Amino acid sequence: MTQSIKLTTDQMRLMSLFQNVTGATARDCIEDEKQDRVIFVVNNGKMGLAIGKGGMHIKSLQNIIKRNVELVEYNEDPAAFLSSLLNSKLISEVKINTRPDGSKQAIILVDPRKKGIVVGREGRNAEKARLLAKRYFGIASVLINSPERAAMEL
Repeated sequence: MTQSIKLTTDQMRLMSLFQNVTGATARDCIEDEKQDRVIFVVNNGKMGLAIGKGGMHIKSLQNIIKRNVELVEYNEDPAAFLSSLLNSKLISEVKINTRPDGSKQAIILVDPRKKGIVVGREGRNAEKARLLAKRYFGIASVLINSPERAAMEL
């Protein structure tokens, strides 16, 4: 389902650096200039290796590239991928729908008291979910919903 992802020379350099520092192979690298961060997608089960003991791999990587580093664990299943991306403990359900126009939409149901944590400061987590859902699964929009409140379209 994944369309071919094109990487820039900088992204390939960052992925190589990531592998040298952590010992884990990055599946993908996204530079998010707006949030001043680099998001690495690692293969399923490699998150612990990538983080390192006490987060030492991530800390040293952040010191080298002078930007925030965020990790996401890849999953073939879009619902499981989005759930783990946004903290699966706080999410009650992820639904993937196809709209009448043929585009895909993900609806993520969360406890109203935890919605702020899931969305993140200035919508960081929601933006990351939207970016990766589109990149990997062709999902056009991601809604983070809490049963009592109205939907928040991203």
